[in-house]
Amino acid sequence: MSAQTPFRQIAHFLLLALLVGVGSNIAQAAQGIAQYGKPKYADGFAHFDYVNPNAPRGGTLTLPNPGQRTSFDKFNPFTLRGVTAPGIDLMFESLAEGSADEVSSIYGLLADDIEIAKDRQSVTFRIRPEAKFSDGSPVLAADVKHSFDTLMSGLAHPRYKTTFADVKQAVVISDRVVRFDFKNNNTELPIMVGTLPIFSRNWGRRPDGSMIAFDKLAFDAPIGSGPYLIESFKAGKSIVFKRNSQYWADQLAKPLNVRVGFYNFDRVLYKLYSDDAVRLEAFKAGEFDALVEYRAKIWAKGYVGSKFDNGTLLKKAFINHNGAGMQGFAMNVRKPIFQDLRVRQALGLALDFEWLNRQIFFDQYGRINSFFTNSDLSANFDGPRKPTEAELKLLKPLKAKYPQWVPDAVFGPMPLPPSTKSPGSLRQNLRQARELLMHAGWQYRDGALRNEKGEPFRMEMVENGGFFLRILSAYGRNLEKLGIQLDIRTSDFALYQKRMNEYDFDMTTTRFPDSQNPGNELWDRFGSQAAKEKGSDNIIGVQSPVLDALIEEITKAQNREELRAACRALDRVLWNSYYVIPQWYNPTHRVAFRNEMRYPEPPLYYQAEPWIMQNWWKEGAK
Repeated sequence: MSAQTPFRQIAHFLLLALLVGVGSNIAQAAQGIAQYGKPKYADGFAHFDYVNPNAPRGGTLTLPNPGQRTSFDKFNPFTLRGVTAPGIDLMFESLAEGSADEVSSIYGLLADDIEIAKDRQSVTFRIRPEAKFSDGSPVLAADVKHSFDTLMSGLAHPRYKTTFADVKQAVVISDRVVRFDFKNNNTELPIMVGTLPIFSRNWGRRPDGSMIAFDKLAFDAPIGSGPYLIESFKAGKSIVFKRNSQYWADQLAKPLNVRVGFYNFDRVLYKLYSDDAVRLEAFKAGEFDALVEYRAKIWAKGYVGSKFDNGTLLKKAFINHNGAGMQGFAMNVRKPIFQDLRVRQALGLALDFEWLNRQIFFDQYGRINSFFTNSDLSANFDGPRKPTEAELKLLKPLKAKYPQWVPDAVFGPMPLPPSTKSPGSLRQNLRQARELLMHAGWQYRDGALRNEKGEPFRMEMVENGGFFLRILSAYGRNLEKLGIQLDIRTSDFALYQKRMNEYDFDMTTTRFPDSQNPGNELWDRFGSQAAKEKGSDNIIGVQSPVLDALIEEITKAQNREELRAACRALDRVLWNSYYVIPQWYNPTHRVAFRNEMRYPEPPLYYQAEPWIMQNWWKEGAK
C-alpha cells in the first residue's frame, strides 16, 4: 500500500469494489507486488537500496551509440520497420517499476496502488492524480487502455501480440482506475502489464484533429510521461534529451521512492559513431563520458594511453550476476539444410572455443553451457546430471506424446558443449561431425560435402558489421575440413535488421536477452506461433509442441521451485536439439569512463548501459 496515498478508507474501498465488479475477489492493495511471495520493499520505503539518494543533479551525460546501431530513422520504438533513436525510452514510463536487486517484483510508478484479484485472473491499477504526460495532460486509464490496444494491434511490432497473448483486455473502470483481465492463471501477467509502456492518446494528433496512423509515426515527438524530452537531433547522427522542467514526479511534495537517485543529468546526449574503432578514439579524445566494451581484444589492448596513465580516463570490470542466457550461432531451421538434428550437432563440433579464447579473447570468457547460463534455472547449473523427478514429471509425458520432438539425450546427464581441451581435440570433434553428417545423408565427394542429389553443403552467415570476422574466418576454416562452404555476408544495422525481420538468412549470431525470471517472452522466442510472424524473436523458426507445452508450464509456475523445474526441462530439450551453436559469456561488465563520473554500488541484477544512464552522476555537476 502506498504511504503517500493510503488506500484504507472503507467507503473508498467499497466504491472501488463496486466499480471493479469482483466483490469478494478483491485482494489487498499495495504499492508493490511480487510474482512469488512478497516484494523486498514494504509500502512507504524511501528509496531502493542500490541508489545514492543524495546524488547531485546536473550536467550533461554524453554517450556513444549503444549496441550496434550506427544511425536511426524514427522515434517510435514500438513498430517493426526502421531503427529507433537511442535513448527514446527516457520519454516513456509504465504503471510500475521493477527493482534491480530482486527477482520479479514491481512497485507503483504512474500507479500508486496495485491490486491482484484473489483468483489472479485480473489486476487493477490506480493511477496517481499527479501523473502527467509531457504535454501537461493527465495520465488516465483511457491512455493505458489506448497504449495496450495499440500495441496489440497490427500497427505495432508483432512481438507484443505474442508476449501479451494471455491478456484478455484492458478495462477502464474510472478516470484513474484500469483493470487488466487475463485468459489464464499466469503468475507473471500482473508484472508484465505493470511494466507496459504508456503513451498519450494524443501522440500523432494533427492540428486539425485527425490522427497519424501509429505505424506511420516516425519523427513525431512521442508524448510520454518520462523525465526527458527531445531537445534536438541530427537525423541518424545524434540526439539530445533534456530533463523536463515540469516532470510530474519532480513536482510532488514528497520524493517518489522509485525515482529517488534516478536520472541525475540535466541532459543526455547520444553520438552515433560508424564503427568500434572510431568510437574508441572518440572516447580517448574526450568526446563522451562512458562506454561499455564488448570486445575482449579491444578491452585488453585498446584502453591504454596517457589519459589512462594520468587518471583522466578509468576502466573497471564490474561483477556480473545476471543470468548469461544464450549467445551463439543460430540456425534458421526454416531452411532444409538445418532440419536434421545430426547436421546441427555436427556444425557445433566445428567451433573451437578454446582456440578462440586463447588466441582472440585473451582468456576473458567462459563457455555458454545452457540456455540459462549463469543461473540456477540452468540444467547445467550444478554440473552435468540427469533430470530430477520434477523435470521427469514434465518430460516423460511429452516424450510419449511427441517422441520426435524430445531427443533421447534429454534423459541423460546434461551434456557440456564440445571442447578441444586435452584429451579431446579439434581433430576428434571433426571426425565425430563427419560421422554425424554421413548418417544424415551428406558425404564428401568431388571436393565438397554433398547430399544424395549431389548438391554441395553451402550456407551463408549474415552479420552486422565486422565484429565477428576473425571468429568466422576461424570457424569457416574448420568447416572447410568437413567440405562445407561458409559464405560470410556483412551489412549495416538497418539492412541486417531487415533481413532478421524477414528471416532472410541461414545462420547468424544471436543473443537472447537475459532474464532472472523468464516467462511470457519465451513465447516470442521459441513459441510456434511466433515462428510464423515477421520480426519475432523466434529467429530459429522452431515450431515444437513440446517447447510450447514447457513454456506454458513456465508461465503458470506458482513458485520458484516449479519455475526452476520447468526451465531446466525446457533447457534440456533446447540444448539437445542443437538449434544454436553456443558461444561464450563475460562474467563482468567492462566499463570505461571519465574520472568525474560517480556511481553507487551496482545492484544484483543490471545491464551496464541503463545503469549508467539511470543511477550515475557527475562530480561537481551544476
